[in-house]
Amino acid sequence: MPPRVALATYGGAPNLAPDDRRLIPALEHVGIDAMPIVWSDQSVSWRRFDAVILRSCWDYHLRFEEFQSWLSALEHDGVRLWNSPDTVRWNADKRYLLDLARRGAATIPTMMAVRGHPEAVGSIAAAEGWPQFVIKPAVSASGYETYALRQPLDAAARAAIARVSAIGDVLVQPFANEVPESGELSLIFFDGEFSHATVKRARAGEFRVQTEHGGTVEATTVDPVIVAQASDVIQLLDAPPLYARVDGIIREGALLVMELELIEPNVFLSYQPNAAHRFAAAIRARIAQR
Repeated sequence: MPPRVALATYGGAPNLAPDDRRLIPALEHVGIDAMPIVWSDQSVSWRRFDAVILRSCWDYHLRFEEFQSWLSALEHDGVRLWNSPDTVRWNADKRYLLDLARRGAATIPTMMAVRGHPEAVGSIAAAEGWPQFVIKPAVSASGYETYALRQPLDAAARAAIARVSAIGDVLVQPFANEVPESGELSLIFFDGEFSHATVKRARAGEFRVQTEHGGTVEATTVDPVIVAQASDVIQLLDAPPLYARVDGIIREGALLVMELELIEPNVFLSYQPNAAHRFAAAIRARIAQR
């Protein structure tokens, strides 16, 4: 019997996001039966799968306690999950950027304001000398409750800060002008090997590059020096991830990391002809390690 893999998704895309669907025939090509399964479906017996791969779980940040319980249940039952539960827990809170910086990664400056203290957000930006800055919840995805604000803060900015602060701890970063000017790079790796890259651009009048907010994506080529810098970031992790997306900008000729996506990133399989097959081969190799 061929190995069976569950591609975990969410109720908004029960058959996977369109890009992720390319993985099913690619896995079939390497002898693996794969099917999309909604992660929050409590009727599923996950133990019947040889592995679970997190894919289009794009509501995890809105149901975070439930998602964490699901991770723990898989762990308890000995179900192999990629990326691993420990990696997912670490990556779910954007404090991981502070950890990466401590380990030597070049990241965009990041500060945190504790939940329920909205006054701290403006104070941080002022103390750091950031006339324009970005805030988002420490646990978030897809541009959720993400705002670009300017000093001095007006009533709308203070209301946005209050909303985000009520959700949880708040990430505060300087606004990166490179994003609206040149776009944000995404470098995709499977089992530590570089696969391909895309550039994401925001629509006019917007700074968020996600397609949910009108952003666009296109394939791009990246200087090998930048690829090596992204690879170095992945090497800083405690364990090699099955898949990783390094998002960043180029500043003074070097990569500045904005995000390291290890949970449910779109890995843009449709933007490189062999990407789905590379991902499938990495999954096959992991399963064979048992």
